[in-house]
Amino acid sequence: MSLSGEPTTGVALWRRVADSIEQAIADGIYARDTRLPGELEIAKIHRVNRHTVRRALAALAERGLVRAERGSGTYVEAPRIAYPLRSRTRFSEIVGAGGLEASGQLLSASVEPATRDLAKRLGLKTDAPLLRIDALRMANRIPICLGTTWLDANRFADGGRVYEKTRSMTKLLAHFGVRDYRREWTNVSASIADAADATRLDLALGRPVLIADSLDAEPNGTPLLTTRARFAAERVQFVIENK
Repeated sequence: MSLSGEPTTGVALWRRVADSIEQAIADGIYARDTRLPGELEIAKIHRVNRHTVRRALAALAERGLVRAERGSGTYVEAPRIAYPLRSRTRFSEIVGAGGLEASGQLLSASVEPATRDLAKRLGLKTDAPLLRIDALRMANRIPICLGTTWLDANRFADGGRVYEKTRSMTKLLAHFGVRDYRREWTNVSASIADAADATRLDLALGRPVLIADSLDAEPNGTPLLTTRARFAAERVQFVIENK
């Protein structure tokens, strides 16, 4: 029997629980980024077993409404960030425009030889030294994307230290005298996060990521940097702008 006294099936039960929690989120009873009650408490409220609650929470996670954090609980997911892909694409500006606090964390910085593909993108010779920067970008301390960026190591020597201090690619470039740059192109694809990316993005194994390969250049067309960014698909939606 359901709470209304109507006969129902097990499948209908978990759907009713999921719909009830979804409505509570919509009504603001559970605010974004807050932790939901535990499984036992939800089961008690809805007079169902824990298996039914787990199935309901899994369905909500698939809808992008909640996220499970290992060892912590289940949290209300913030609405997806609208992320425009345009000639000027700046993470901090995009996140800030949505009323969120942008932050970054340097994961590693190293010098490696340019592959044929990277050298072609950046107008360099194969095996030329490249500065590689791996960084995590966050909005309100929630991981949004992992970016691997390559720059000319001769031009941007010690760029890793500058990024660690400024936590901004725009500020890194400004440090070396580059005051403006634009997006030349972006290629978008999708994949399943590998184990390392899933851990850093705080995603469950098997969750999707949106991949944006891009090239940024100075206004005169001189290539500056190329990036492979992996975005948590459940936290962003790309917006293609014709400008």
